[in-house]
This record gives sequence, C-alpha cells and structure tokens, in this order.
Amino acid sequence: MIKATAKLILALNGNVKKSQIAAGFAWGTLLGLIPVGNAFWIVLFLVSFFFRHNHGAKIFGIAIVKLIYPLIVYPLDGLGFMILTDIDALTPLFITMYNMPFVPFTNFNNTLVMGGLASGLILWIPVFTFFMLLIPVYRNHVAPKIRNSKIIKSIAKFPLFALVDKALSKD
Repeated sequence: MIKATAKLILALNGNVKKSQIAAGFAWGTLLGLIPVGNAFWIVLFLVSFFFRHNHGAKIFGIAIVKLIYPLIVYPLDGLGFMILTDIDALTPLFITMYNMPFVPFTNFNNTLVMGGLASGLILWIPVFTFFMLLIPVYRNHVAPKIRNSKIIKSIAKFPLFALVDKALSKD
C-alpha cells in the first residue's frame, strides 16, 4: 500500500496523463464497491489490467471506498435487491445467466454484488470527471505550496528520504 501510494504521488506530480489517474480512481471505486472474494471481483480486477490507468490510483481508490464501505452497505444491498427482484424485464436475463456454466460462481445474484456493480457503473463517469477536474487544481495550486513548505524542505534533508526517493525512482 505504501509503494502504491508513493507511485500515486509520483504520478500526480509527474508527467502522467490526468486521464490515466482519473481512470485509476474510477476503477478503484468500481472494485471497491463490489465485495472482495468472489469470482466476479477477481475477473473485473484482471480485466482492469487490459486498460490504461494508474494502478496506484486504483489501489488507493479501492482502499478509500473500502474504508467507507460499512457506511454504504445497506444502500448497496437495497439497490441490489431492487435490481434483482423489482425489475421484471431483467428476470429472464438473470435466469439465463444462472443456468450458464461459470456465471453462477460470480455471485451476480448476491444483492451486495449487484448493488455494488450498479453503483460502481453509475459512479464511473462522475468519479472520472471529478478527478479530471481535481488533478489540474492539485498540480497547479496545491503541489507547489506543498513542495515549497518548510516541513517538506526539512524532510528532504534527511538521508533516509534520499534513499526512499532513489528506490522509488528506480521503478
């Protein structure tokens, strides 16, 4: 987690495209809203590696969403229950998916999985847009103030900081 956070900070302050960082946060939100430990989460996690995004932002996004997950579990469960039971047009699709060979192992019929998936897909564009707008603000206004602060300048003088900086710059 520390290395992913360090890579995220380097990406925010470096020459990484803001769209890649924003996509990483969007992937992190989607993966963070789906309960870990089922085949669906694993498949989505593996699929995420086929797209260009910042993996540090993804890990950081997952961690942030998992921290607030206990606060949003009941709305996610309610949304999943509504999708699985109240939308009659989707019932034949769910029956067909349940009778397929691998699909039942994804737990798509679990209310938390379905609610997390629906919420993650709904929040994808707003999260992406929010970070696309936030990253330039950070790069232009916040980062220079942090870089020029007395605390950062005093920390940069320590030899341990130079070793950490050297280790991170190798990757």
